[in-house]
Amino acid sequence: MHRFSGKRLVREGVTDVFGYPGGAILPAYDAMLRATRSATSSCGTSRARRTWRDGYARASGKVGVAIATSGPGATNMVTGIATAMMDSSPIVCITGQVGSKLIGSDAFQETDITGITLPITKHNYLVTRAEDVAPAVREAFAVAQSGRPGPVLVDITKDAQQGQLRGRLGRGRAGSAPRRCDDALPGDGDVRDAIELINAAERPLILAGHGVMLSGAERRCCALAERAQIPIAVTLLGIGGVAGVASAEPRHDGHARRSLGQQRDSGSRPADRARHAASTTASPATSRPTRATPRRFTSTSTAPS
Repeated sequence: MHRFSGKRLVREGVTDVFGYPGGAILPAYDAMLRATRSATSSCGTSRARRTWRDGYARASGKVGVAIATSGPGATNMVTGIATAMMDSSPIVCITGQVGSKLIGSDAFQETDITGITLPITKHNYLVTRAEDVAPAVREAFAVAQSGRPGPVLVDITKDAQQGQLRGRLGRGRAGSAPRRCDDALPGDGDVRDAIELINAAERPLILAGHGVMLSGAERRCCALAERAQIPIAVTLLGIGGVAGVASAEPRHDGHARRSLGQQRDSGSRPADRARHAASTTASPATSRPTRATPRRFTSTSTAPS
């Protein structure tokens, strides 16, 4: 790993790293201390690390970075990774792994963390060569931030961390990746289909989620509601986004505000009534929770932006 991974973190604008040291990740710690000035926060427990990095990403808008050793250190991150996946928090988790020649031999604290986290990450990597560490970290940051944000895991074997490299680190800009990372975004055809469905709806409703806030589309969502004369309800994580803009900008004709408040079991009564009366629900940037959207509803879109 040497100084390359540390410099890669600097290029990505990392200033804070949350971690809990262990034998399989100590070479990475040494590399960071030599190459960066990042503040490394040692969490009181390995389980606290998953909360700290998630909260950091939400509060700062930057990618949260967490580091853990192999085995229990890595598995203790699983709940936090799943939370970041569900709530669209951009985080990069770097874990240590046993030497590449020991993988599959049931070595001390060997755990298939890439297999465990495959369903709850946007992407993950198993790096076994020193020359692949920096490119994997670079791409991990790009994937975590692109499209719908989420968690990415980079599992690095101990021999890859200890490997020595010659030459200079490529000067790829922060957040750039060698491949397209937004393939999951809706195309023009999807948007046209959604527009036609909304226009044909007798009683449409917009259910705005957390992704509206993440993409900075609060005012656009309110403008759509005003133009199409559609009320807006929000999910739990969408509170403070669309609702705040709609409340601050009431309609000019004196009619009631478009925002109905939170829609869920514990939400507002107007939002609850609207969800039962709506014929079509447009759900931009929400995971479409079943508790908020009955099965008989038609959701036009769950796209991240």
